[in-house]
Amino acid sequence: MTSSVVLEVDRLAKTFRKPFSGKKVEAVRGISLKVTRGQIFGFLGPNGAGKTTTIKMLTGLIAPTSGRATILGKDVPSPEAMGSVGFLPENPYVYPYLTPREFVSLCGRLNGMGGSGLKKAVEAVIERVGIAYAIDRPVRNLSKGMLQRTGLAAALVHDPELLILDEPMSGLDPVGRKEVRDLIVEEANAKKTVFFSSHILSDVEMLCDAVCILRKGEVVVSGTISELVDKGVRRSEITLSAPPEDLAAEIEKVAERTQRVGKALVVEVQGDDVIKRVLERALAAGVRIEAVTPKRETLEDIFVRKAL
Repeated sequence: MTSSVVLEVDRLAKTFRKPFSGKKVEAVRGISLKVTRGQIFGFLGPNGAGKTTTIKMLTGLIAPTSGRATILGKDVPSPEAMGSVGFLPENPYVYPYLTPREFVSLCGRLNGMGGSGLKKAVEAVIERVGIAYAIDRPVRNLSKGMLQRTGLAAALVHDPELLILDEPMSGLDPVGRKEVRDLIVEEANAKKTVFFSSHILSDVEMLCDAVCILRKGEVVVSGTISELVDKGVRRSEITLSAPPEDLAAEIEKVAERTQRVGKALVVEVQGDDVIKRVLERALAAGVRIEAVTPKRETLEDIFVRKAL
């Protein structure tokens, strides 16, 4: 039976030495994770957290100092493992005098494709990423967003089992971002696996089944989106219309945060008992309650709290 684990990382670490001084820099510190078939997995962290270094190890561009990674049970970076991968780097380099058709064809041939099947696949994938109108235009004349789409077409042309995408929305306008999101969902629906890094946390929360957040080369958060952000309401926001100063002062003592908006007082509180107490005191004082808005923790809240 085929294993459901597509990508497995076991205590992967990378230490660099600075030139001249020889000082060690631990870019990645023994991270472990598993990505299963059909999953969309978000790989997150602030700048310098070790995301791109990890992705370079997973794609065989640099060797780990220690630890191990496998793709479909094959050790990285063996040809057997890498033949199942489509990779989009953060800043894809495309030979400037080639056209998208020529570059994607080259990538297809490097993955063992050829003949009429390659020609059809190239045209189909370039159409799919939305640059068919520029298929024979030299790459040096393309915008950054069009270059990104060309790189994405090259990653997709051989129909890989695993897509590894480093900042796939980089350089794209809102329409382009939506199209890439739709493409990622299509791949997952086809039982392909997508592993991608991004700084656009709203996209990650919308798309991903699971995430891993790095901080200084270590995993600080890992789990499914439902486990991390759907644990119920953490806080509620109560808007009171022109409360008297003594009541406002009393409420501020139990609130997480308060803000004046004109004559209204916006109060953020946590816990059912505190919500009940604030509402009871407001009603007893004859203050009109304009709104009670439940607020759940978002992925961005978790990222800010854990990774920064």
